[in-house]
Amino acid sequence: MHKLLMIDDDIALTDMLKEYLSEHSLDVSVENDPIAGIEVLRSHHYDVLLLDVMMPELDGFEVLRQIRQFSSIPVIMLTAKGDDFDRILGLELGADDYLPKPFNQRELVARIKALTRRYVDQSPQFTSASAPEKPHLLSLHNIVIDIQRLQASINQQNVALTATELHMLHYLMLNAGKVITKDTLSQAILHRRLSAFDRSLDMHVSNIRKKLALHGVTDVIKTMRGVGYLCQIEEVQA
Repeated sequence: MHKLLMIDDDIALTDMLKEYLSEHSLDVSVENDPIAGIEVLRSHHYDVLLLDVMMPELDGFEVLRQIRQFSSIPVIMLTAKGDDFDRILGLELGADDYLPKPFNQRELVARIKALTRRYVDQSPQFTSASAPEKPHLLSLHNIVIDIQRLQASINQQNVALTATELHMLHYLMLNAGKVITKDTLSQAILHRRLSAFDRSLDMHVSNIRKKLALHGVTDVIKTMRGVGYLCQIEEVQA
């Protein structure tokens, strides 16, 4: 049973969600105070964090900033009214996914299960029974990904990718030299079809590029305008 922590000041909502999510094989803990939620996460292990944006004292963005200093836990942010700014900022700060309020409870369960499948269970969804077994170590452009340990490194220095970013980069590297459409990438990594105006993929790819650039690796992922992305096999010469 996967353990989920919910940080949200809405007591009525968290009580309702705790009851509903518990019926779907989730061990749910709730913190209605964001500061207490950060401390609980420091001292206890959870598989997924459900984090509200609009909270007193500390909003969800500041909570996420602090959490990312010590934890890579998969995070789903609950954004108010689907505001584009909230979604984009949350992804930039290291959220793995977002869901605008009000939301369908079944969709929330699907998002949580998608995260646990690719992060906690360590079983990348892009492998299949008919596909040849993939090595757990993958190397390209001095980037080394250990998919079993969910770690990425460049020249033996850790690259601080979120779970979603790591799996997205791993998928693109596995398919180096091939153009991957945005819809294919969305279904493979986010477990959903790409909807209109959804900038999740763009933000995740942007974050990956920025983090690789901090280690001197650039121009690995090329945007194929109107189509998708290409992980280049050969390094681009300056």
